[in-house]
Amino acid sequence: MDAIAITLVLAGPVVLVWRKKYPVQVFALVVAITASYFVLGYPPGPIFLSPAVALFRLVSSGHRLLAWSAVIVGVLAISAYELSVGDELSIAQITGLAVWTLLILSAAEAVRIGRIARAEARRTFAEEQRRRAADERLSIARELHDVLAHNISLINVRSSVALHLLDSDPEQARTALVAIKKASKDTLREMRSVLGVLRRVDEQAPRAPTPGLAELPTLAEQFADSGITVRLTNPDPKSVPTSIGQGAYRIAQEALTNVLRHSQAKVAYVHLEYSSSELTVRIDDAGPPASKSEESGGNGIVGMRERASALGGSLTAVSTSSGGFSVTAHLPLTAEQDDE
Repeated sequence: MDAIAITLVLAGPVVLVWRKKYPVQVFALVVAITASYFVLGYPPGPIFLSPAVALFRLVSSGHRLLAWSAVIVGVLAISAYELSVGDELSIAQITGLAVWTLLILSAAEAVRIGRIARAEARRTFAEEQRRRAADERLSIARELHDVLAHNISLINVRSSVALHLLDSDPEQARTALVAIKKASKDTLREMRSVLGVLRRVDEQAPRAPTPGLAELPTLAEQFADSGITVRLTNPDPKSVPTSIGQGAYRIAQEALTNVLRHSQAKVAYVHLEYSSSELTVRIDDAGPPASKSEESGGNGIVGMRERASALGGSLTAVSTSSGGFSVTAHLPLTAEQDDE
């Protein structure tokens, strides 16, 4: 071992410093250094470590075909060189070289596959987080629409009544103003609840639960204050999952709000029908529709369809022959009941 041999032995580890950025070039250079070492006739030793590390990096970085091709060519070249200089390689020596090389390749493949699996897991997790965020935004948008559309419509109708009766019937105007105050208070309370979820604050503070089927009579009273009589058929809430009950309530609320905004009907009907596998909610009014100048359009029906679809059900909204409107939602009753 002279100065040249020591230089070649040390050159391999030095070159490996750049193996992550230039795996192919480093592997080729290390192989050239190792080949030069043996051509010059120096004895075997730690010179093997550098090509082993370079080979490992080559495979783990994805250059599998190049690595396997280099291994095959390398084993054949070493065997041919030893035979050319008169050395006889035993089967055991060739087998040992092949086994160690295969171990390096297998370990590198395991690292590469593990890296791919972790990257895929991170990608899947990120996609799931984005999907959940999108679902949460859609849910919050529906809640805000339901709260605002319902209560603001009540406030709009009652304020119109109050203005109309302010001089001729102050007592009725006072009643309308009281209803406006209550509707605005309910709007603020539900808005704080939704915004509290967005801010993730006061999570331990008690909140009013999201209304369900049991609150339909209260909903009917709110519309009665605005001049629409809501007649409930089979209103007694059965044992249904909480999410289904909440969804049915919101659909009924939005449909009745549409009656208030877009129809001249004074009576609306809410019919509940239970079966072993499905809850059907139907909201009807006899019309006629409001005047053309009345505001139309919006996301009410779209939102109701999305809510029903999110619960695994369906919703239809059609005009009736009498000039009214009918909304029917079919919501499946799952076997598992919520624990709330």
